[in-house]
Amino acid sequence: MASSFGVWDYVVFIAMLIVSAGIGVYYRFSGGKQKTNTEYLLADRNMSIWPVSFSLMASFMSAITLLGVSNENYQFGTQFVAINLSYGLATPIAAYLFLPVFFRLQACSAYEVYLEKRFGKKTRLAASLAYTLQMILYMGIAVYAPALALQAVTGLDQAYSILAIGGICTFYSTIGGMKAVLFTDVFQSVLMFAAIYAVIICAAIKAGGLGPIWDAASEGGRLEIWNFDPNPTTRHTWWTLTIGGMFTYLSLYAVNQTQVQRLKTVKNLKSAQKALWLNWPILSLLSLSTSFSGLAIYYFYRNCDPLRQGRIKVRDQTMPLFVVDAMGDIPGLPGLFVSGIFSASLSTVSAALNSLAAVTLEDYLKPLYQKVKRKPLPDLQSSFPSKVMAFLYGMICIAVAFLAQKMGGVLQASLTIFGVVGGPLFALFTMGMFTTRANQRGVITGLLVGLSFSLWIGFGQPRPPLKTLDFSVEDCSDFGGYNQTSLPLAMAQRAVEPRDDSDYFYLYRLSYLWFSVLGYLVTFIVGYGTSLLLRWRGAQGTERIYLDEQHTYINTDLFSPPVARAMKQRMAKIIENGGDVRMTSLECLK
Repeated sequence: MASSFGVWDYVVFIAMLIVSAGIGVYYRFSGGKQKTNTEYLLADRNMSIWPVSFSLMASFMSAITLLGVSNENYQFGTQFVAINLSYGLATPIAAYLFLPVFFRLQACSAYEVYLEKRFGKKTRLAASLAYTLQMILYMGIAVYAPALALQAVTGLDQAYSILAIGGICTFYSTIGGMKAVLFTDVFQSVLMFAAIYAVIICAAIKAGGLGPIWDAASEGGRLEIWNFDPNPTTRHTWWTLTIGGMFTYLSLYAVNQTQVQRLKTVKNLKSAQKALWLNWPILSLLSLSTSFSGLAIYYFYRNCDPLRQGRIKVRDQTMPLFVVDAMGDIPGLPGLFVSGIFSASLSTVSAALNSLAAVTLEDYLKPLYQKVKRKPLPDLQSSFPSKVMAFLYGMICIAVAFLAQKMGGVLQASLTIFGVVGGPLFALFTMGMFTTRANQRGVITGLLVGLSFSLWIGFGQPRPPLKTLDFSVEDCSDFGGYNQTSLPLAMAQRAVEPRDDSDYFYLYRLSYLWFSVLGYLVTFIVGYGTSLLLRWRGAQGTERIYLDEQHTYINTDLFSPPVARAMKQRMAKIIENGGDVRMTSLECLK
């Protein structure tokens, strides 16, 4: 693939980088100048809901997502769009059952402010370590993946692409804090939409409208939406996408530090809930648009699949190749596309840098400072170490991205880690907010077993090859012709040596969307079961919650609103019957 970048494309691309960096500079020298931790990590809690909503979407809509979702519809069909229903079903759960707990406990780190108070320091440390590893690996891949795919469009070496994304992102995240991250996310969200619609509009012009694109997708078997197959080994069905999508969404938007920290930048709980609701249509609009862009690209390559033709090495390069073939002669459009893809990575990495800085400060640096100095770290002195940690994590992100170039399988491995860690962590918070008998030793046991199990089913080998739809190379005259010898070796071997799926271990055949569900269930069952067993044996020394008819030691702020209300009602009855209730939450007195 030849580079299609011209002067105007570089102008558009460089302008995007300058604006992103400029936002960081502006917020470094305006307002409170990020002097306190509240200003730096929580934007002084005075953000409006619109930038927060866009940032919630942009935080996990990386270049991997933009390239991957379009390729999903190109390669497997449209069934994936059903996942947008799960976003709507999960939003009220996150907004009304989980978010109120974090908002009552105002602090930067979800782990420090909740898990330590609910269970203890060991639980907090275990969860924050898992989260830190998860985000570091994901950041590296979020930088490496677009560099790999976009090298063909820009003609820019992968090393320069990695340094451009990592360097600019680290710069504005470090000096500008959360306000810079939020407003840059809004700017970059607009560019993401612009990149996707540039692809759709360009394809529609060449096809003579949207109708031919839809007709070609129908003829190519790409239009599938009503698959209700209950078989859990079927990759995408309504059940896998709805149930698996809900658990994935909740692990990200209900308890993930990156999103919780964003939601706490607004002034009150109602504003945070509105921002979360507003995030749903924005997220779904980008998801549906990206899905249709895959059909648009399929129309263009319906008679000459570029992978079978040998023009690309992996299917994630299909969209960048389309930019070269269909948009390369239009000045500025390839630059707009590349800006959108790079922006997706910038917004993802900046979100991770800021949240990792918060977790490191609250969970590691502050406890260490208090242990050494025997006094808490003043807020005015805490913003500087946060900036240092954001910078250091940015450097680690760039290093992991370079490492990914040398470790071919790390891309899929890191993405799998991102999925399988979320389920067990979500179960950990669920046990804390919805049960009164879960204790520290029990939940740590559940977390370790759940992580081990989900990593096993996520990484276990061998796995059956994915069953893709048919691809044609009937007419490649417009793309330089088709050479049979260019067919990738792995594809040729699968065609020659088919193997029945029943030959593979059953758990390795499950749809990847069940990983977070199973990880959640194993963690919850083992964690809660172990907690009950320890209570039965009288090992209550690590419990933070103890209930009986005589004495109650409880903080209702640590529980989901329905559970907290039930607790207060029980307390009222105990008091009426002359029992002794000792409460650590002022909320109980209302």
